[in-house]
Amino acid sequence: MWWLSSSSTKVRSNLERFLRGTTPKPPSFSLSQSCEKDLNSLWIQESKDETEYFRLSDLWDCFDEPSAYGIGSKVDLNNGESVMQYYAPYLSAIQIYTNKPPAISRNQSEVVDFESECWSDDSETEKLSRSTSSGSSKILWDSSSDDSGYEIDGIASSLRDKLGYIEFQYFESAKPHLRVPLTAKVNELTEKYPGLLTLRSVDLSPASWMAIAWYPIYHIPSRKTDKDLTTCFLSYHTLSSAFQGNLAERDDESNKIMEEETLCCDNESVTKRLHLDPFGLVTYKLHGGLWGNQESRDQERLVYLRSAADSWLKQLNVHNHHDHSFFSMNKSL
Repeated sequence: MWWLSSSSTKVRSNLERFLRGTTPKPPSFSLSQSCEKDLNSLWIQESKDETEYFRLSDLWDCFDEPSAYGIGSKVDLNNGESVMQYYAPYLSAIQIYTNKPPAISRNQSEVVDFESECWSDDSETEKLSRSTSSGSSKILWDSSSDDSGYEIDGIASSLRDKLGYIEFQYFESAKPHLRVPLTAKVNELTEKYPGLLTLRSVDLSPASWMAIAWYPIYHIPSRKTDKDLTTCFLSYHTLSSAFQGNLAERDDESNKIMEEETLCCDNESVTKRLHLDPFGLVTYKLHGGLWGNQESRDQERLVYLRSAADSWLKQLNVHNHHDHSFFSMNKSL
């Protein structure tokens, strides 16, 4: 994305560091077009000789250490000092769409669907209300929207056929302090839906996505609580190979420039990785100051990313993403 393209920039804003440091980078694998018929996947772009993809199991491995210890991002304070702020990731929401045979009759009761008890901030008197899912197991894309269509060769003209069938979804709604770490939650969900470990990005429809809630847990060196260090983030990531057009390779110079940890699986000796950059971002308790660097156009980025997240959920007809509803009720910008 345009705000993450300048790897030669030596001085990055706090927002840039956060986005780069929390971007998952699972190992990349190549799939030749000769395998397409065997895979029976409609999501491979025929114009490419090879398609890069990642395995969902490798994606979850990227969160092992951050789930246990948090992931650090350097934050430059207004007084000239710096701290390493650590964030804990939690699975906020996920929807998996696949190409299920249309002959199979599906209804909402057949979709693997998990929800937990709703929550709201203790300081708020209003509680988030639960919203039921749409009665159809297929995505209800708004055909009247200018940006609602995806031109994918080899796929039937029907938008529903293009985007597939929803096979699994989960929306977290427990209070933050009652949530289990991301990897523990995924392990729990895989007991009911093993596809979270066996599927690859080439198996998924372009409508597949996940949202990660990032909550601040501590900072080093320790100091009096700064209200700008209490900011929470909700990042959105697509999961399909249809949106993974740019293969990112490990750049030694970039690694030297980056001062924060990066969310990738370094235990495997691979050089090619896919960067699952967030296409959307919603914030809570963001007071401006530390996250609104004018030179880096952070304010503009935050507005753009929030709008993208809102638009995505609207187009997918998602009404029960509780974290998004709560963050939006308490808008920071």
